[in-house]
Order: sequence, then C-alpha cells, then structure tokens
Amino acid sequence: MEHVNEPALLAIVVATALAFDFTNGFHDTGNAMATSIATRALKPRQAVLLSASLNMVGAFLSLTVAATIATGIVDSGIVTLEVVLAGLAGGIVWNLATWLFGIPSSSSHALVGGVVGAALAAAGTEGVLWTGLISKVLLPALIAPMVAILVATVATAVVARLTRDVPQDTNDRVFRWGQIGSASLVSLAHGTNDAQKSMGIILLALIAAGAVDPDASVPFWVIVSCALAMALGTYTGGWRVIRTLGKGLVELESRQGMAAETSSAAVILLSSHFGYSLSTTHVATGSILGSGVGMKGASVRWNVAGRMFSAWLITVPAAAAVGAAFYGIDKLVGGDAGSYVVFLLLVAAAFVFWALSRREPVDHRNVNHDWESGEEIVAESVEAHDPTLLAPAGDRAEAGR
Repeated sequence: MEHVNEPALLAIVVATALAFDFTNGFHDTGNAMATSIATRALKPRQAVLLSASLNMVGAFLSLTVAATIATGIVDSGIVTLEVVLAGLAGGIVWNLATWLFGIPSSSSHALVGGVVGAALAAAGTEGVLWTGLISKVLLPALIAPMVAILVATVATAVVARLTRDVPQDTNDRVFRWGQIGSASLVSLAHGTNDAQKSMGIILLALIAAGAVDPDASVPFWVIVSCALAMALGTYTGGWRVIRTLGKGLVELESRQGMAAETSSAAVILLSSHFGYSLSTTHVATGSILGSGVGMKGASVRWNVAGRMFSAWLITVPAAAAVGAAFYGIDKLVGGDAGSYVVFLLLVAAAFVFWALSRREPVDHRNVNHDWESGEEIVAESVEAHDPTLLAPAGDRAEAGR
C-alpha cells in the first residue's frame, strides 16, 4: 500500500473520480426524466433541474453500494492510485463514446469494467474478486432489466385497463401530474445508487494512498463532493441519451410514462437496499420497453432496443480494455509522469468527443423532435383502422379532443 507522499497524484485521481461522477450524471439523466420530457409532463429545463436536486438528496441516503464498489470488486491489496486512475479513465471514455451516439449504456458497468481492466493489467486474474463481480454486478445486469420489463408491463396493463373509459385528454392531464412525482422518485433512487459508485472509487484511492484505514467509511467531504458533481452533471442534461430513451424506444403517453417511472424507482430502491451495483440505465430502459409491451396499440422500436442491448453486452469488456490500455500507458511512461500522461490523454479524448458532438447538436430545444421517419417501428396489436394509435402522445391527445 502506498502512503500519502504523492498528494498531487491523489488530487488528480479524486478530480478524475468527480469527473466520472459528472459524466454519470448527464449520461443517466434520461433514466429519470426522458419519459416526462417526451410526454411533456415537464419542460426539459425544469426536468433536469428537478432531477439534479433529487439526485443530490439521494446521494446522502445510502452508502451500501459505495461499500460494494470499494471492497467487493477488486482486491484492495493490489489497488494503487495508478490502477484507480486507469479504471476511471476507462469508464469515462466509454461513457463519452456511448453518449456521443445517444446509446443509454450503463455508467455503472463502465466504471466496474474500467477498474477490473486496470486491475487485470496490474495483477492478473488474482486482482479481481470474481465472486463479487458476478454476484454483485453481472447477475443483476441480467436480472434487473427483465424484472423491470415484467413489472412495467403489468403496471402499464393495469393502469390502461383501469383508465380505458377515461377520455385521452383527461388521462394526459392527470397522469402528467403523476409523472412529476414518479420521475422525482426515480431521480431520488438514482442518487441512492449511482452517486455511491464514485464515493466507493474515491475511498479506494484514499485507502491506496494511505490517507485512510482500509476499514474506514466514506468521509463526509467525499459524500458532499460526489453529490454535487452528480447533480451538476445531471443539470447539464444528457440530451442525446434523453432523446433515445424518450423518443426512440416507444411512442409514450402519460399513463405509460408514469407506470415506467414507478417501476424503475421500485427496482432501483430495492437494489440499493441490498447493495447491488445495479445499472439504473438497464432498469429504466426495461421499464420503458415494458410500458410499450403492456399498452395495447403501443409502438415499440425493437431495432433501437437491439442496438442498446448489443452495447450493454460489450460495456464491461470494452471499458476493461480501455482501462487496461491506460494502465499500460502509465507503466510504459513510468513514474508519476505516466499518470500525468494518462490524465492529459483523458482530457484530450473528452475534448474530441465534445467537438464531434457539436456536428449534430442535441439540446433542450430539439430533444422532443419526432424520431427519424426511417426508423423501423414494430407495432404490437395495432388496430389498422385507427392511425392515431401510432401518433405521438401529444398528437393522440389532440385527436381525442
């Protein structure tokens, strides 16, 4: 274990962890707010401000997931500041790459993948706690979206049946108010789960630097810093991902949106209680898909979902490869200079991704534009004589008036 004789390097690692928390915030804003924005229950700027505030509150409510990340994935005995920095770099690069293409992939799995890759490069297979990785990360990754799809399908079907004789404009008006509450609950739940991951990584760094004891809990200043970084990232709005979740998967109406958000919150809060490093993205996406399956006449773009599932499968190994590569660069350069080179390369990569995103910008002004007409729509149980069933929710409300 290292001692605190490299304060500059420790500061860089902590700053990089907070940068990851920031990318986690804007990458995952859509998990809570995409459906509310798509159904116009909330204006885009209002949505991200509300989500940011509740993410910050949620970060103070639980530390169970932070303990999982800090002690349950890699052997703390082989963790150095270089390993932590390379792992964070792997997670950030994957977050930025998927954000650029509007793919709602898991920030959680990107972080875990990056750290695992760096640990493998540093110590081989003995550096990874495979039981913890499988039970706390990989199995929940498989189970959570399936559970979310099932819960949201049932919830949507029940809501649709109970409100089938209510006029569409009345449903939209009532359920849009309900969506504000359910979206708020998802944001709070997101804070209890995702903000903890950067806390766990910073705790790993502090242990590796000898700044705290191996059995220490997360310092209060770490909790505050991560909560603020997550909230700031959320407020910037990951508009590209919000657009995919809100407009690309299912043409939503307010009843579906509320059912999806409530289902997401229930699954996320339950996982946080048991300390599972769950992907809120997987849960939110599963819930949105379930809201399409459970609503008679809803349209689901399964080709878009297929691309997302493919990205999910490669998130951990891809981020691990990047993390291992950054660790290799660090060792190739050698000494403290290696870590500084890794940090500068990460900054350069972030600038490149940002510059590429400016070619076709997505922001609060165009996030709700209709999905490209070229996208294939697979409609389940659509009655051909009623074309309004394939229209966006707002158009259906107008048609019902």
